[in-house]
Amino acid sequence: MMKKVILFLALLMPLAAYPQPRTLRLDYSFCGDARCGEISLCEMRSLGSWAGRDARPDEVPLRGNGQLTMRDSSGTVLYRSSFSSLFQEWQTTEEATRLRRSFENVFLVPMPSGKAEITIELFDTYGKTSACLTHQVDPADILIRPATAAAECRDLHISGPVGQCIDVVIVAEGYTAAEMEVFYADAYSAVHSILSLEPFKSLKDRFNFRAAGIPSCDSGVSIPGKNIWKETPLHSHFDTFYSGRYLTTLHVRDLHDAIAGIPYEHIIILANTDNYGGGGIYNSYTFTAAHHAQFKPVVAHEFGHSFAGLADEYYYDDQFSDYYHSDCEPWEQNITTMYDFPSKWEDMLGTKGVSLYEGAGYKSKGVWRGCKDCRMKTNGAKGFCPVCQRAIERIIRFYTD
Repeated sequence: MMKKVILFLALLMPLAAYPQPRTLRLDYSFCGDARCGEISLCEMRSLGSWAGRDARPDEVPLRGNGQLTMRDSSGTVLYRSSFSSLFQEWQTTEEATRLRRSFENVFLVPMPSGKAEITIELFDTYGKTSACLTHQVDPADILIRPATAAAECRDLHISGPVGQCIDVVIVAEGYTAAEMEVFYADAYSAVHSILSLEPFKSLKDRFNFRAAGIPSCDSGVSIPGKNIWKETPLHSHFDTFYSGRYLTTLHVRDLHDAIAGIPYEHIIILANTDNYGGGGIYNSYTFTAAHHAQFKPVVAHEFGHSFAGLADEYYYDDQFSDYYHSDCEPWEQNITTMYDFPSKWEDMLGTKGVSLYEGAGYKSKGVWRGCKDCRMKTNGAKGFCPVCQRAIERIIRFYTD
């Protein structure tokens, strides 16, 4: 009888009353060249609580360019996530044909209750495994270093408890202590820009946005093409891969160190600059210039990359090597090579202006998008097209349903 009473009380107890698991932070180095890649574990850190998803932890919503899988001692999958990386993008550049480089990568998983096994895989542009590492994790390992809280945090848009909503942190880059209120105003603008567009607008009660005010020694960010170098917390710069508009940071561990203690699973970084540019890497981060006239459309575009894994729908035919091939269907849901079009938006043809328009994924031929214009194509588009809206909504519901 006593067991039944305890069970009944447990069912009545709110979820927040139960102790939440800690977060295990895994720091890796991806290195290699255009021909091959290698994965090395650098360090493991622990965070005080888990802000990621609890539903369907053994599934991924998209294949991504890589996947991480955590299994217990019996082989049961405890958690899976998919991602892309700057390293894999670099592998498709001309520089990668003549040089080996390494890139930092950080992944967050729920701390296992016992010994577990982690497997991390990288996929090539055909979706085949190009690098793989499997290693053991013991939560009792004395060398798992606790990460300590660092940045000031301000709530911007809070819809519910951590873990029940999608937790996004917006991070300051290149704002001095005297400019911090400017950053918070920019962060509010970023949230408004994203939540003003469908399907984010209709599902905004599934998101939490917080801002991390990290003061910078210098005001502004580095622009190597203009011989401008700044001392900033994330050491970011334009001209990534020698593309003037590409703004990233290679110091991903510094980024995660700076926001330790803040609940997050997705990251947006705002650069204190009016120089045009940005970047978005699936399940890594969004980065955008906060003071350019196109800031609002660009931050939504880049969040489409980092949060929903959407592909670029514009094209210049200037890529050194192809990302997309006629005999392989892209994993991104808003473009197709027609290799497996039924898995994309074939069921939407003829509705809301949806069709097939050739030119997407940086190629004018051989890759198609669903609409004439979209936020993933131009900054002048009114918002995300119906194909992208459905793809984004599926991701939101994957995290929160």
